[in-house]
Amino acid sequence: MIDFLQTALGYIIPFLLVLTVVVTIHELGHYWAARACGVAIDQFSIGFGRKVFGWRDRQGVEWRVGWIPLGGYVKFSGDENAASVPDHENLEALRQRIEAEQGSGAASRYFHFKPVWQRAFITAAGPLANFVLAIVLFAALLMAVGETVIPARVAAVQPDSPAARAGFAVDDVVVRANGQEIDNFFDLQQIIAVRSNAPTSFVVDRGGQLVSLTATPERRLVSDRMGGEQKIGVLGIASPAQVGERTVRRYGPLEAVAGGVERTWRVLSTTVYYLGRVVTGRESADQLGGPLRIAQASGQVAQSGAQGAPDAGSMLLGSGVALLGLTAVLSVGIGFMNLLPVPVLDGGHLVFYAYEAVARRPLAAKVQAAGYRVGLALLLGLMLFATWNDLQQLRVFKFLGGLIS
Repeated sequence: MIDFLQTALGYIIPFLLVLTVVVTIHELGHYWAARACGVAIDQFSIGFGRKVFGWRDRQGVEWRVGWIPLGGYVKFSGDENAASVPDHENLEALRQRIEAEQGSGAASRYFHFKPVWQRAFITAAGPLANFVLAIVLFAALLMAVGETVIPARVAAVQPDSPAARAGFAVDDVVVRANGQEIDNFFDLQQIIAVRSNAPTSFVVDRGGQLVSLTATPERRLVSDRMGGEQKIGVLGIASPAQVGERTVRRYGPLEAVAGGVERTWRVLSTTVYYLGRVVTGRESADQLGGPLRIAQASGQVAQSGAQGAPDAGSMLLGSGVALLGLTAVLSVGIGFMNLLPVPVLDGGHLVFYAYEAVARRPLAAKVQAAGYRVGLALLLGLMLFATWNDLQQLRVFKFLGGLIS
């Protein structure tokens, strides 16, 4: 029982730390954009549920920490009203009530009475803040610890593998894959992993001569250290990392920022490409993960960062550095997900604002409300599906079956 609790805490605490940072920065993006536009704000909360502690600042905003650390929110004045899904009629009624209670012109401080471009800016600021966070974290890591570089050299070729059939040879150095420049074996692995059953072009340096090859990574079931499994593209080549062929690349401030932008874009484009393959049926949807797999990844990353540390302080430092990298990747994912054109997400709000900008009036409140209900159902369905995948991948049902038998 004690071992179980220790293992659970080893995954739960890193997961909550990562999630809290990502969500808080997302909500701060909305908050600072709203402040810049002069929007009245009632509350900023880290976590949900009953308040653990909090305070009120000079602008009258209540800052609070809830006892359920699974997210957060920023509450604009008037959001509790039906005008959260406003149309022309109830907006006018709300304006009259506000100005009757607070005086002429008071409604101009409320979110729903701001120009549509300001509302769109405030809405988009959350996902943008996530992308900025990712860039900052990637840049900080590149400056502080550098980047481990493993040459994209083929150390071995598995017999009867896609690489062998395509003509890869030992000591080939991959310089381009799917049109992207390659200077690190890790980058090569990322491209291969999401291109299962997709013909992919490669350019290799073979003894000073550039040779073009085409290979189709095959989808294989790969086990991780926790016993979970995932299906990814595999080419059948080995890296030279096993023989210690690696270096550490150092970055200056400007190079680190450029590297942070490049890595953020790479994570975003890979995510979009992979989801596109899932939607078109070229990739299995059972690889979509949810909160359980994020928690698993958080624990694994924290543990790997602490491995080999000589003392407790070094273990905490190593875990912290590793979790910052995971936080950057997750921040990109959260930012992208919120931009999807699904009602209840930021992207859905942006679609409604686009309609309003063209039609010169908000979409009817009934239509918006219906859209939110459909969007919420889709979002909950996706979360349930992802959680089911998590339970399957983590072999929870086999574990419970073993206990019952």
